[in-house]
Amino acid sequence: MSRISYFLLLIILSLAAGFALWYATPAGLGLTNDSAAYIGGARSLLAGTGYSDVWLDSDLEAVTHYPPLLSLTLSGIGLLGLDPYRGARVLNILLFAANTGLIGLLGFRATKSQAAGIFLALLFATNAQLLRIHAQVLSEPLFIFLSLASFLTFSFALEYQSTLKTNNDKNRPSTSGYALRSGTGTWLLLTGLLTALAFLARYSGLALIATFLLAIFLLSQHSRLKRIALFLAGVIPPIAIWFIRNSLVADSATNRVIQFNPIQISNIRVGLFNFAQFISPFPTWQDWLFKSGALSVLLITIGLFLLAWLVYHAWNLLFAREIEKSPNPLTFTTAIYIFGYLCAVLFSMSFFDASTKFQHRILSPLYVSWMILLVYFLQTLNTKDTKDTKVEHKKSVSIRLIHQIRVPFSLTLVAIILALSTFNFQRSLTELREIDGLGYASWRWRQMNVLAIIKDLPPEVAIYSNSPPAVYLVTGRASRVIPTTINPVSGLPRTGYEQALAEMREELLAGRAVLALFDTSDIEGAFGEEIALQFDGLTLLEKSQGNVLYGKP
Repeated sequence: MSRISYFLLLIILSLAAGFALWYATPAGLGLTNDSAAYIGGARSLLAGTGYSDVWLDSDLEAVTHYPPLLSLTLSGIGLLGLDPYRGARVLNILLFAANTGLIGLLGFRATKSQAAGIFLALLFATNAQLLRIHAQVLSEPLFIFLSLASFLTFSFALEYQSTLKTNNDKNRPSTSGYALRSGTGTWLLLTGLLTALAFLARYSGLALIATFLLAIFLLSQHSRLKRIALFLAGVIPPIAIWFIRNSLVADSATNRVIQFNPIQISNIRVGLFNFAQFISPFPTWQDWLFKSGALSVLLITIGLFLLAWLVYHAWNLLFAREIEKSPNPLTFTTAIYIFGYLCAVLFSMSFFDASTKFQHRILSPLYVSWMILLVYFLQTLNTKDTKDTKVEHKKSVSIRLIHQIRVPFSLTLVAIILALSTFNFQRSLTELREIDGLGYASWRWRQMNVLAIIKDLPPEVAIYSNSPPAVYLVTGRASRVIPTTINPVSGLPRTGYEQALAEMREELLAGRAVLALFDTSDIEGAFGEEIALQFDGLTLLEKSQGNVLYGKP
């Protein structure tokens, strides 16, 4: 296949992926709690009030908990006349198409095989979990795009470095300065900028920064500090601007406090089950993989093998420097990123945000990385070493038989993987189109009686709720969080709980506010029987669909 034909096919696959997401979301993208922050932040920017928490009924406060890039992007689209919610669908359709194309290019550059690049693009575009993530207003699609783009520019930097080193070995005693002037520095600078933007899309982009720093150090033969400095020259300015802004308008750079919170076993089990859903389309297989422990054994085995492979090649790069044993730079960097990202997420859960769970959105960067390594492994299995043909007559019959069957085996494996992925994708595509919205965008929330009443309340009536994002996304009204004894982010007792509870009680009994509780049948279910007695005198205004609304008539 010619290069032109390959790129045309990749473009067609990318457009098909974008069309599939458009087809799957006729009612718009799904909405989650975080969606309120991203959409509300974008609307606040368009209104000229800065990046603020407009979904909460309080004095506007600058947002630092959520990084700003997605809201900034949606507000940029909003300048064209689209509301950020509608603009998010346009953005994610473009991102799903772009991510398909980018991973196809990365597959080609990692394996030097057009077929491997096309297969990787197909694997990404037909993955049900990645489709569902792109079908919601989340920061992950933008984060994946910037991550893939940074890996692509890093591959260009490595290509320049490798090519120029070969030329210089013939003509010059030193390679470092010439390599930097000839383009490596530009690509490293661009890689740093894209990595910084990924961090401003998701704070876990910190793992991407650490990955490239380590990869540059290990893969560079000369001028390590110069190349690291060039990379950091792209990374530091955008992140510094964000942190300086936060220090000027808020008390905390990221609204996170360091506090140790052990990761719960239940959270790990959620992650394992979600990974089972990622690799298998059938519920019975998922249950078996999860309950039998086979998935845990498989992941631990692969993880230990991958770690040993990384340590071996890192040692060779640092000390042995045997060029013929050097790893493929892209797959080597991808393997580093898997461990870096996992460590970053575990560290964040343990010390910064106890409310984070191993959902598909959190695991999605790992899904993408596993895909890249899988395709590289299959391509390696499918490629016959040229040295084998020279010594094949010296080998035993069994070894020659292995070499004869490995190509059909790898092709069969490719066909099975693609068939399972396509089956799961088709089922999810149909389900997404039929359910009419995910999360708060679903029919269940849009037709909820409690929310319909809230929408018609006078503007001066305040709203307390156990789900302010739902109130804002469905009705467009800001609401207040009901006081809780425990802060879900830090896992610590919330300060000022008794005072906040008393203030809410006073406003409710005075008729200046209402209390909306979702997915609970009564006020005791939200606060407990003892505290519920303090709200004696409130009237049950509405009870339906598993939700209740209290207030004064």
